[in-house]
Amino acid sequence: MQLQRKAAAKPKPHKTRRAKKKEFTAMYTTDKYEGVFAETITMTSANGDSINAYLARPLGEGPFPAMVLAHHLPGWDAWYREITYKFALHGYVTLSPNLFFRAGHGTPEDIAARVRGDGGVPDDQVVGDLAGAMKQVRGMQGVNGKVGIFGTCSGGRHAYLAACRTPGFNAVVDCWGGNVVMRPEQLSPKMPVPPIDYTKDLSCPVLGLFGDEDTTPSPEQVNLHEAELKKYSKDYEFHRYPNAGHGFFYYHRPNYRQAQAVDGWEKVFAFLEKNLA
Repeated sequence: MQLQRKAAAKPKPHKTRRAKKKEFTAMYTTDKYEGVFAETITMTSANGDSINAYLARPLGEGPFPAMVLAHHLPGWDAWYREITYKFALHGYVTLSPNLFFRAGHGTPEDIAARVRGDGGVPDDQVVGDLAGAMKQVRGMQGVNGKVGIFGTCSGGRHAYLAACRTPGFNAVVDCWGGNVVMRPEQLSPKMPVPPIDYTKDLSCPVLGLFGDEDTTPSPEQVNLHEAELKKYSKDYEFHRYPNAGHGFFYYHRPNYRQAQAVDGWEKVFAFLEKNLA
């Protein structure tokens, strides 16, 4: 399947879905009040540790649904602060915890390199941080009680893992999360169980966005993930994009694919509105 060369054309992703509700998207009108308050805060992980996080919340009439963002392996960087603000502009109280907090402080690139050199961060620790973020954002004034989780790259893996292992999330968005499916030789003390093995415990709908040219996850791994969701009759939507690889939302990188990214963001917000409104 190929994209048309017209500038306005949208990709036609390979789509597999088991959605049970009708999709709809909120319409912005120019008479609406719009405002966002954003700041760095301190939050408490489920294991009791204090870490920092970036919070962005819409101003105006609530109540609002909430989102937790699991950042990618390149770190707690500017792109994640930008999309924290983006989610708030769309009406979500959004919290992005610094999952690399315990590796020290410096530029996101330096800290990400330190984490890579140390073999990543422990799954149990990340799940605790994301569970703590869910608890904190759900308890904020003006939140409607529903909380989704979103992640890209390793953050997609962590978002899916947290949604499977932590009761309370109402929706999960996994954007090209690598190593949801893992070979035995990839397991380690920090990542002892493949996230796919927790699929039976997933208690909320999941949206997955993937590029056909990606290798982590590969199309074959996405197939295995989908088969596991079908096996346990989970509520899911998977969309696969031709002519796109890993990280096709990242406008500041060569792997950006404009048409696929625009279509993908539309699907993200339609899915969240359907499940969190």
